[in-house]
Amino acid sequence: MASRGRPRPGSLQALAAVLLLAAASAAAAGSPDRPAPGPPLFLPLTRCYPNASRLAGSLRRGLDEGAHPNARMRLHDDLLTNGYYTTRLYIGTPPQEFALIVDSGSTVTYVPCASCEQCGNHQDPRFQPDLSSSYSPVKCNVDCTCDNDKNQCTYERQYAEMSSSSGVLGEDIVSFGRESELKPQRAVFGCENSETGDLFSQHADGIMGLGRGQLSIMDQLVDKGVISDSFSLCYGGMDVGGGAMVLGGMPSPSDMVFSRSDPVRSPYYNIELKEIHVGGKALRVDPRVFDSKHGTVLDSGTTYAYLPEQAFVAFKDAVTSKVHSLKKIRGPDPNYKDICFAGAGRNVSQLHEVFPYVDMVFGNGQKLSLTPENYLFRHSKVDGAYCLGVFQNGKDPTTLLGGIIVRNTLVTYDRHNEKIGFWKTNCSELWERLHIGGAPSPGPSSDTGSQADMSPAPAPSGLPEFDVGLITIDMSINVTYPNLKPHLHELAELIAKELEIDSRQVRVMTVTSQGNSTLIRWGIFPAGPDNAMSNATAMGIIYRLTQHHVQLPKNLGSYQLLEWNVQPLTRRSWFQEHVVSILFGILLVILFTLSAFLVVLVWRKKFSGQTAYRPVDAAAPEQELQPL
Repeated sequence: MASRGRPRPGSLQALAAVLLLAAASAAAAGSPDRPAPGPPLFLPLTRCYPNASRLAGSLRRGLDEGAHPNARMRLHDDLLTNGYYTTRLYIGTPPQEFALIVDSGSTVTYVPCASCEQCGNHQDPRFQPDLSSSYSPVKCNVDCTCDNDKNQCTYERQYAEMSSSSGVLGEDIVSFGRESELKPQRAVFGCENSETGDLFSQHADGIMGLGRGQLSIMDQLVDKGVISDSFSLCYGGMDVGGGAMVLGGMPSPSDMVFSRSDPVRSPYYNIELKEIHVGGKALRVDPRVFDSKHGTVLDSGTTYAYLPEQAFVAFKDAVTSKVHSLKKIRGPDPNYKDICFAGAGRNVSQLHEVFPYVDMVFGNGQKLSLTPENYLFRHSKVDGAYCLGVFQNGKDPTTLLGGIIVRNTLVTYDRHNEKIGFWKTNCSELWERLHIGGAPSPGPSSDTGSQADMSPAPAPSGLPEFDVGLITIDMSINVTYPNLKPHLHELAELIAKELEIDSRQVRVMTVTSQGNSTLIRWGIFPAGPDNAMSNATAMGIIYRLTQHHVQLPKNLGSYQLLEWNVQPLTRRSWFQEHVVSILFGILLVILFTLSAFLVVLVWRKKFSGQTAYRPVDAAAPEQELQPL
């Protein structure tokens, strides 16, 4: 979720008991969920996994990866801006679209139901079962918890950050978008009747559960025999967002590194982490620190990385010792003691010149190298400053690796072979790099798309390398100009707030009335005295706009993004840059000259009427004496 992802106190045993009592079915009761995406640190894990034998058998079904289609899907949003990544899922006939958080730690997929009395305002309209000709409720049976009327199965999930989701179970046709080779399939999902906490306030509609369990979308598709028992995620890099997801098997790059993943030990996807190296030197910690309790858990729904106390202190000290040239500063949020450094510059591609590389060494000796963007996040208040995205996991000895660790990394969860693979790449160009045709680049989307298209159109995965001087946005708002005019200033401030920029950067350039709607061209200007913004900053602004992060008040209706344009900073000559100073200097010279000329004139006039000095014996004209 969009929260910071910090630890929250709580009892694992008590929370696990609550989850077991609230399970939707007997199978689900044996597959407790990870806390909802965002800030889960104290993992609600049970001490044992009752379905381990069933799961182990499921993993040995021997599906041939090359014999099944897969579902290629785009990822949207941004890990640190939103706290999660989402994908688009379509449920029902005709399809109803939903933005769902991709969560490898959850085992249920759920969306808000039209009958929900306690659901927040989310990105898309709620699911309406009555409008789907293919919907059917999951009828009450001995293997599930039933509603009060004993008619329909229910589910309930409670998470460590004290949010919850509950509702009824239904079955309908699920579609995966036009880029998917996999045809629509019937699947069981949750239709929410109540949500609390972060689930209530988040922008995304719901959760897409990719974990291990009978209600997981992965387990359902694998049990039907329509996909291989594997899925892959590829998260975009810093300031870019987006990415790609594949349900089912796909070719593995030859240089992909793997770690064993033990499904019996934990219901979560774990890896065998043995060592962490910073700048080529191993941390001086006992290797068993990464194998305590639940071991090292890989979770796509968690934002940052969390290490046991001993490992975190060693990691923090090792990184700090490598950045003597940077100034240590306070973090952007006074509520947290972030470890931040200023003076690294705005260019993400050059961070490796200042910050050290980090290597994660697995039990089989293979090594995953991390660039600085895999353990840093950008300081939101100080330009060119970055903070550690690795934190201490409270007093919990579990190592939890969130999405920041695998940015610009293809991660393949090969459940059939009980291993997880990692391959460093540019996730915005994944298909091209894998030489897979038939699918466009999985970059972020650039417009709202349409229901018929069933997938938003792509936004640019990068911009030409130049300093940006202006971004223009053409926006159509379905409110008449007379009604909109008094709110233009308010609207500019709202856009600036949603884009996380200064309100002085957003200006109205042109306004055109178009019947019942108004066309506005906004100009977004750089902040600061340098009159330029980086490509990364411009891309982040465009991405938030194209993803409809800007939410208008109800009295302003809705908007449609028609077109955007990026203009480079115009490089001026020395004379153009200093023309004002030159003109001012010339004006001063002219004023000084005129002042001097006026002083001379006044002086001459003042003294020209006085008698000139003559010697005492000089002849003088006689003057007649006047009578007294």
